[in-house]
Amino acid sequence: MAEPDSPDWDLLWYLETLNDREFQIFKNYLQRLICDLNLPKVPQIHSETPKEQLAALLAISYEGQHIWNMLFSIFERMRQYHLCQRITDRRHRNVEACKALMRRKFTLQWENQTLGEFHYKFFCDTAADVFYVIHLAYDPTSPYSARDLNVFLMGEAASGKTMIVRMAVTRWLSGDMWPNTISYVVPLTAHEINQMSSLSLAELIAKDWPHRQAPVADILSDPGQVLFILEDLDNVSFQLNIDEHALCSDSTQRVPIPILLVSLLRRKMAPGCWFLISSRFTNEGAVNMFWKTADIFTSLHLSNGKREIYFNSFFNDRQKASAALRLVRGNDMLSGLCRVPILCWITCSALSQQRDTGEQDLELCFQTPTDLHAHFLAGAFTSEAGAAASEYHLNLLKRLCSLAAGGLFKNTLHFSREDFSCVGLTEADVSLLQTLNIVLPSSTHKDCCTFIHLTLQEFCAAIAFLMPVPPCQLPSGASGHKEKREQYCNFSQVYSFIYGLLNEKRRRILETSFGFQLPTVDAFRQHSLAYLKHVGRDAEKLTHHVSLFYCLFENREEEFVKMTVDPLQEVTVYLEANNDMMVSLYCLGHCRHVQTLKLSVQRIFEGREPTVRPTARFSYVSTGTGFEDILSAVASNRSLTCLSLNCMSISLNMFSLLHEILTEPTCQITHLSLMKCDLRACDCRQIALLITSGCSLRKLTLSHNPLHDDGVHTLCEALVHPDCTLRSLVLVFCCLTAGCCNFLGKAFLLSPSLREVDLSVNHLKNYGALILLFPLVFSCRLEELQLFGCFLTPEICEQIAVVLAANGNLKSLELGSNHVGDTGMQQICDALKEPSCKLANIGLEECMLTTACCDALASVFATNTTLKRLNVLQNSFSNEGIVKLLESLMHPNCTLEIVGLPLSGVSTETQQLLRTVKERKPELIFLSETWSAKEGREIGVRPSSRLSSEIPHCNLQNMFSEFSPTLAHAASRHLVL
Repeated sequence: MAEPDSPDWDLLWYLETLNDREFQIFKNYLQRLICDLNLPKVPQIHSETPKEQLAALLAISYEGQHIWNMLFSIFERMRQYHLCQRITDRRHRNVEACKALMRRKFTLQWENQTLGEFHYKFFCDTAADVFYVIHLAYDPTSPYSARDLNVFLMGEAASGKTMIVRMAVTRWLSGDMWPNTISYVVPLTAHEINQMSSLSLAELIAKDWPHRQAPVADILSDPGQVLFILEDLDNVSFQLNIDEHALCSDSTQRVPIPILLVSLLRRKMAPGCWFLISSRFTNEGAVNMFWKTADIFTSLHLSNGKREIYFNSFFNDRQKASAALRLVRGNDMLSGLCRVPILCWITCSALSQQRDTGEQDLELCFQTPTDLHAHFLAGAFTSEAGAAASEYHLNLLKRLCSLAAGGLFKNTLHFSREDFSCVGLTEADVSLLQTLNIVLPSSTHKDCCTFIHLTLQEFCAAIAFLMPVPPCQLPSGASGHKEKREQYCNFSQVYSFIYGLLNEKRRRILETSFGFQLPTVDAFRQHSLAYLKHVGRDAEKLTHHVSLFYCLFENREEEFVKMTVDPLQEVTVYLEANNDMMVSLYCLGHCRHVQTLKLSVQRIFEGREPTVRPTARFSYVSTGTGFEDILSAVASNRSLTCLSLNCMSISLNMFSLLHEILTEPTCQITHLSLMKCDLRACDCRQIALLITSGCSLRKLTLSHNPLHDDGVHTLCEALVHPDCTLRSLVLVFCCLTAGCCNFLGKAFLLSPSLREVDLSVNHLKNYGALILLFPLVFSCRLEELQLFGCFLTPEICEQIAVVLAANGNLKSLELGSNHVGDTGMQQICDALKEPSCKLANIGLEECMLTTACCDALASVFATNTTLKRLNVLQNSFSNEGIVKLLESLMHPNCTLEIVGLPLSGVSTETQQLLRTVKERKPELIFLSETWSAKEGREIGVRPSSRLSSEIPHCNLQNMFSEFSPTLAHAASRHLVL
């Protein structure tokens, strides 16, 4: 690297080589060039400026790359070729210095040295298509290339992103990649960036150079020859949505690191440079923020073909590799594990170890991930010991498990020497663990180690829970700030491994190899059964069951599984991946007392091999097929009464299967929910066939589907069919207008069974409501009507009042989020006081009511003897109006049981009056200001809006933390199972 005090960098030395005439010519060229390049003019630079002053002025006025580019250009025009050559030679030396620096930085301390030469060769061979695209991307003559190009290298954890980056740099160093394009590589990692606060681009470039002195001017003299490598974009700990006006273009100016990074990515700095960015899929927002149409997006995915190559390379025996592949492909859980090369290595190692022991039935030995990891650990330790593990190896295992659990509880995945010492692991112990490939040197944290894969750390943490080992406070866990990737907040895999170890056969793998027993297994089995029996019948405490099903699938002791799920009466299955279906099917087959099943599908990721090509599209494959087994399994359950298939695509085959299920003589399903299924008018013919099939269906929820008026027309024809027994129809937010109200009105009159209709959040307006209300004046048997948020105004309230006074069948009316106003409210109150009005519930929250209607409301409280529930939350009542209503609630004739009043901000005297009301009428329930019918919550009042498609997570962490203080840390952080 050129020294700062070398003549090569001395501006004055270059100027002093010019005679007076040449120097004058130089200054003339310089002034023109400053104008041509739109650089700021410096008044002190003129025809009389001496050499010393000019050199000093240039150094303080302009960035180094601009100075030397101008010098080179001027010397070329002046035919001072020897000076040009001197600058060129210096730049060549600095290119070589950069390569030498990168060669030291990227010294091949690879995983391949640890896991075997084949591991490195596998990457070389199978990633050839990725290297081909990366190579062409930075070639300006290639059709793949574009100015300011970003290449995004995407993949999940341990998919080989770091390996690809290092191999690409190594190929560049050897001249096999970017030979005529890239002269400088500037490597950055999110871990490094997260430690920085404010610095300049020049300082950022110099971070790896000796004494932080880099030839920044030469590096930035042609940004088109600079490749910035940004690893782990998803792990950047700060926000990247920086305003354009805050960005910086000066490479010497110190700015906060978020501004510096975004300025680079936006090419405000170093315009024309290239970027290679690696990231996991967990932060698509950051990728989308900087992706441009011309950018290249390539993902690392271990296809079936590449997995076969890996197995063949590992075993170096086609017959053994084929047998191992058949075992993995025949087991969906193991196949899912082998999604990245490291996990393939663990799988192959465990299979090889068992085969070497003479085990014949490997399929029986490797049924679950618990089997795999138990065999891997046992095989690693016993292979080192030469036979059964010794007392030393048992103690080593205990300390390793303590380290794993302490790391997860304290958001630590990279362990320092101090962390190892904290749990009693010596340098010799750590060296042995590295030899056994249980821990490896960290690729991002200097002088730290990490487990070979997170799943192995999770498995060791599960062992720690059942051992149990004393909790440890790792020094690395004490640091306040944790990077995104260090923030471990989902213990579901640990819980699954714990349940797997409850299985005696799986547990015996470890106990036999290490000569010990997990002492708390039986106690935890009993504890978990008692806990789930306690909460299993409470739908509020156990609200999402797939994670529990994964635990039971990992265990697979039939009697234990039956006893665990036996208390469940309501089950919610939230499907996100193909394995979710498999484990749910297994557990639902053991659920004997389920009455309600809610099945919700967000998206199913199919195992497609992505094509490496210049594209920036994220492809998430959603499917409505593949659920037949689950539906068929529950169809025979006579206790099942509610089936929810929200958020999934309903195909013709699915409709056919639903028809088959609902028409089974033993089927007891009375409520079918198809919310957010993207159903259209054309699908309503299939729905009509369902409700006219003579089945037991009594309630149908079709909310959040664009059915439009034509679709409702088809449904209404089915509603008046003599075989339709539907009692309740929910059509919330279905893109309806007044155009469908004629059909609905006819159904209100003629349907033999319809009693409840919810048309909330549709654009019906007054005219549509008028058509709907007209049949209610006559002998219509409708009991509940919900018109929440239907764009009604006070003009419709006269007709509403007529219906309330005339129809004795109507028991519930929801009008929330409509402009009823005080005038309309007066008319409604007059009707409520009529003896013929039999209404029991009315919802009027957020209806633009004021204190002016409180007298009318108060008189209703004192005269109406049928009204049980009333909600006027989110209206503007003064303190005086609230007092009138509270006093009326104490009237002897008031029969209200549930009331919602806007009580926030009332005076101290009014609060005292409220306490008096509650003392005199303790049975009266007050809805809080935060309650809203829109939340779909039922507490006697029928909600005006609906079930939510957002299914809450199942909170089982209390079960674990109540049993062991070791997991109390996890529960205190609200970990989700």
